[in-house]
Amino acid sequence: MGYREIEFPIDSVFLVTGGAGFIGSNLCEVILSMGYKVKCLDNLSTGKQENVDMFIENSDYTFIKGDITDFDTCVSACEGVSYVLNQAAWGSVPRSIEMPLSYEEVNIRGTLNMMEAARQQGVKKFVYASSSSVYGDHPVLPKVEGQEGNLLSPYALTKRVCEEYGKLYTKLYNLDTYGLRYFNVFGKRQDPNGAYAAVIPKFLKLLLNDTAPTINGDGKQSRDFTYIENVVEANLKACKASHEVAGQVFNIAYGGREYLIDLYYEMCDILGKQIEPHFGPERVGDIKHSNADISKAKKFLGYDPDYDFASGLKLAIKWYKENL
Repeated sequence: MGYREIEFPIDSVFLVTGGAGFIGSNLCEVILSMGYKVKCLDNLSTGKQENVDMFIENSDYTFIKGDITDFDTCVSACEGVSYVLNQAAWGSVPRSIEMPLSYEEVNIRGTLNMMEAARQQGVKKFVYASSSSVYGDHPVLPKVEGQEGNLLSPYALTKRVCEEYGKLYTKLYNLDTYGLRYFNVFGKRQDPNGAYAAVIPKFLKLLLNDTAPTINGDGKQSRDFTYIENVVEANLKACKASHEVAGQVFNIAYGGREYLIDLYYEMCDILGKQIEPHFGPERVGDIKHSNADISKAKKFLGYDPDYDFASGLKLAIKWYKENL
């Protein structure tokens, strides 16, 4: 069943933290299109003003400029909310290695603030973004929940800690929490700019400007690239998940595996470009290979991703060509 056929009570209110960001703005867009009310909480530190402005005329949309590190703001934002989709966080493994204290404050304390606020305000479901980075150096593929290795970055640590808090909040306080371990999400509105930009939008922008990108390492690292629509589906289906599986975490991916160098040349083919890439040093803290077993999410969330890598990439390229 596609996620657009999912029905919630007509008076449902969704709070999307980080709703001015890439994933958050896509969630806001879809939920509004389904006819439900959306609150967006974002401090616009990494989110974009245009991702807020695009919904501002919609009477079902409320924007709250605020920070998840401020507990009172979190409590106020959760008032009258049925479902929290907590996407607010600082991303990027390399930046977390440079700024561990900031990641502790935003990703751990901020998420804990949101869980506690949701508990106090009687929220039905608390769905939060985790990451494939929690698998660390565990070598086995595909990645399976419960088989994690040593963590490789402060970012990964923050996500693991949030998962433990999610488990505790379900066990101790009866708040239904669901952790979604995203695997390399990509799609429309993902920022191509800056030193910490994700690889697909960064490569696309450079190629569209006939500039050779730099690939970190030899290009033989692999990823389970996951189109944004699949992530939207997972969030909405988690809001309908059974209490029996609350407190758990789920891999959210397509279940494929693409090598970076193959991704690059496929993008060149689609764009009709013949540009050879540069190669640079490997990034500290990066996982070499990533590929998800999504059977748990399929079984317990009803997750059934519609978009494989190839179809998602074509849609993403179309959007960037029209909007960059």
